[in-house]
Amino acid sequence: MATQPPPWGRLMATPNHKKVKCLAAVALPFCGLLLLVGCANKPAFAANPERLQVITTTGIIRDLAQHVGGELVDVISLVPDNGDPHSYQPTLRDARNVVYADVAFSNYAMLEEQSVIKTLDANLPDDAISVSLAEEAIKYAAEIIPLVENVNLDTVWLGLRAQGAGESYGATRTSEVLLSAIAATGPGDIYAYLTGSFGNTEIYFDSSNGFEAANGYRDDSMSLPADAHTHLSWVFTRSGVYTITLQAKLKVSDTSKPLDLGQATYTFAVGVQPAQAAAEVGIVDPVILDQGHADLTANLDTGQLEVRFDPAGGGEHSQRAYAANQVIIEVPTKAMAEIPAGEQFRFLGRPGEQVYQLAQAVLGKHVHGEIDPHLWQNVRNAIAYVQLIRDTLIGADPEHAAAYVTNTNTYLKELEATDDYVRNTIAQIPAQNRYLITTHDAFGYLANAYGLNVAGFVTPNPATEPSLSERRKLSETIRSLNVPAVFLEPNLVARASTLVQVANEQGVKVCPIYGDTFSDTVTSYTQMMRFNADSLRDCLTP
Repeated sequence: MATQPPPWGRLMATPNHKKVKCLAAVALPFCGLLLLVGCANKPAFAANPERLQVITTTGIIRDLAQHVGGELVDVISLVPDNGDPHSYQPTLRDARNVVYADVAFSNYAMLEEQSVIKTLDANLPDDAISVSLAEEAIKYAAEIIPLVENVNLDTVWLGLRAQGAGESYGATRTSEVLLSAIAATGPGDIYAYLTGSFGNTEIYFDSSNGFEAANGYRDDSMSLPADAHTHLSWVFTRSGVYTITLQAKLKVSDTSKPLDLGQATYTFAVGVQPAQAAAEVGIVDPVILDQGHADLTANLDTGQLEVRFDPAGGGEHSQRAYAANQVIIEVPTKAMAEIPAGEQFRFLGRPGEQVYQLAQAVLGKHVHGEIDPHLWQNVRNAIAYVQLIRDTLIGADPEHAAAYVTNTNTYLKELEATDDYVRNTIAQIPAQNRYLITTHDAFGYLANAYGLNVAGFVTPNPATEPSLSERRKLSETIRSLNVPAVFLEPNLVARASTLVQVANEQGVKVCPIYGDTFSDTVTSYTQMMRFNADSLRDCLTP
């Protein structure tokens, strides 16, 4: 629950802009150990120190960069294959590798876990080139679409948001907005927590043990990048009227003093009428949040805390802002749920006990912005990435420009052929069957580019067993669309039991599809896209 950075986290966030022996600024405690085995002034990942050293955040970007660079570059990725870029936590070895990089490529658009971006930006040398592909690829005709989230809850989604880029404060993509719970009232306890990719829970707010600060860090806090938001599960142990007071601070850099953005108190009607809650706290003509998407928000443009709300569940641009003292957040009796079994939920109470829960709306740890970051699911966007990578490597190593151009032209032909293959293969699926039901909202670009419809995800709540109504909705979607198959990412098997169960009940197949990462058998981008096209065609064609 604590947000105080552990020692290794602080080491990785320490700026280091020189290719120094022993990585002194990054891993000083280990320098003596390194000296014992020989402290070479060369990249930790380099087979040939004469090559350009390239670091990427994901394996997919690594593969694209390797095709452009060929034998002239050494390329590694921070997030390993089979890893989840949304939740991967970098290691000291990752930080050490960043120190020696000449060029860095991230996807960004909030794809990667913030600690990955911080490790990259804090440890890159001053003379290294760093490119955010999703944003910069627009100049190469990449198509960006908004992130469309699945509105499938019959209660309000409630998350946290840092609104605005904070440019007036000097904020960057490594800056942090810290939202801390400092007070709470109510007949029971309040918990806000997040369930990660593999079922582990991270507790952010817990009123049962108070809200004391220790060593300048509050236990009950969550940090967000500027201009991002996240979903959470909120639990209330008894019915009644609750309030929680949040305080917001902006930390522009790891060495700067946090800037105070103020505080606000939010009111919840848990198992009682919103009018009762409004009367108790003195809100006249309240705005009732009872469905759609809402965020408790630190607004970096106004320097205030507020609530942003859209009853239809849209993103930032369809949300309206309300003062905290205008709003009642309803947690109705239909939000009652049993505490699930499992050690990770023991903090809530005994398994089977009844609580009130506003469920986490999106599977896994999912801090993100308003742009769908999975651009590579459209091969035309991967082509834009490759052209951007080519020009970046030429800028870093102009002596070998001709070779980078030759490698790129060869690879672009392969990508053009892959784009045609994916388009023609998916076109073989009967039009009435081109519906995609899967575990992860990573396929908007695939659907948009190649004529598919994203019909739904497993369940919006990974924290508990799906309710009967949620299972029924998924079953009805499968039955009404008459889809012959649903799709499962191999690295997300651990959280997909509901999809498998419902598919078995409906007599449809469960087939593989790749989203963010490679596996032991699918090891390149073009292989991944062709595999996905084949799997879709074979499984959706009767």
